[in-house]
Amino acid sequence: MTTTTSPQTTRTKALPLAAMALAVAITAQLIGPLKVSIGVGALLIFPMVWGLLMGLVISVQKIKPLPVKYQRLAAALSGVAVLVLCARLSVDIGPNIPTMLKAGPALLLQELGHLLGTIVLALPLAVLLKMGRATVGATFSLDREPAFAMVSERFGPNSDEYRGVLAMYVFGTVFGAVYISLISSLVANWKIFDPLALAMGAGVGSGSMMAASAASIIGAYPDDKTAILGMAAVSNMITSLLGVYVGMYIALPLADRVYRLLTRTPAAVAASPVTTPATDDAGNATFRTEVADATAHTAVPSRVALPIVGGLGLVTATMADLAAGKGFNVLTVVGYLVIIAMLLAAYGLAKLTRNKVQAVIWLTTQGALASSPLIPPLAAFMHSTVGGVDFLSITTIVLTLAGLSLGKDIGLLRKIGWRIVPVGLVAITASFLFATLIAEFSLGFWH
Repeated sequence: MTTTTSPQTTRTKALPLAAMALAVAITAQLIGPLKVSIGVGALLIFPMVWGLLMGLVISVQKIKPLPVKYQRLAAALSGVAVLVLCARLSVDIGPNIPTMLKAGPALLLQELGHLLGTIVLALPLAVLLKMGRATVGATFSLDREPAFAMVSERFGPNSDEYRGVLAMYVFGTVFGAVYISLISSLVANWKIFDPLALAMGAGVGSGSMMAASAASIIGAYPDDKTAILGMAAVSNMITSLLGVYVGMYIALPLADRVYRLLTRTPAAVAASPVTTPATDDAGNATFRTEVADATAHTAVPSRVALPIVGGLGLVTATMADLAAGKGFNVLTVVGYLVIIAMLLAAYGLAKLTRNKVQAVIWLTTQGALASSPLIPPLAAFMHSTVGGVDFLSITTIVLTLAGLSLGKDIGLLRKIGWRIVPVGLVAITASFLFATLIAEFSLGFWH
């Protein structure tokens, strides 16, 4: 059975949830980042992790549990928030297009190593450990911020695949930098790889992991410090920028097919819930989430979803600016208005193509083009507005809403439980090693 609600009813439901999410996000920002020393290094816990944990506690506590209807609404709004994050990250692509074109075959081919590493080794392990459909989301990449948008677009924020992304994201955020620094130090001290190949392997798509890995490589090759840092930065940039396109059109479909092959699951049976752009009776865009049992859905009209997500993001970004000593910045407001316009345009284009080219691709492409050197005045405007929005503050909103939606999924998260640890360790190790091996071959072939 499918239920629908009017925009007014949805707005009435959404306002209490928005107030709750805002309170959690503000609290997370006030707590701020926390650095914890653990002997072999340090863990840096960002506000987004606090937002996720507090949202989860609110969602699952027994005194007054958050009603399932609000959890579903939080999942739908989280899907919108990840697209806002994708829009923000897209403006970092344009200025780096010339660098990508000059990077050469070795840098471009190393992306293949990051792709194959997780799918070839981590995915079979997750299947062996019986992680279910969460396997696809957890192992198609190392699951940094853009992965939320990719999986939400294809499978929906109520899907097992989305929860797999969330589990891997949290694991990577908390343990990724420490672990990759250890594995990089070990491999670098074997002295069998070119330090530049190791630097390319360090560019796994996460700034913190890249920095930790590069530092360990420099420890083994101190004379090549400048070259290692430069190569690691460019490699990480290429992995991040190409990641959306490679992930959406290659890695995610490939992971899905490999999972079905290993589990002998027909495509029709394996199909997961999907978040799709739709229209209500008045012709307004909505963000619809089909839930796991396919008996109900939450359809949030754009005139309800976008002001809520935009408002949450604006307050959180302003708090981040204040914490950084920047003060209130009117350009942040303009940045969010531009992001909302980009999102509406992306959904309109996705609808025109009958969703064959999904909204996240349109969103990323228009951001990349608008911020490229092709039109200098437009690029300058995009960088000063959208580019000025603190992306970590948007991530806090994404994970806060995700946390508030997780109560209904606690059974699956418990099922994943400890399994994400070995899967995460294998995914990071494989991504680094495969990319390093391919880079080593490429450097030897072209130089």
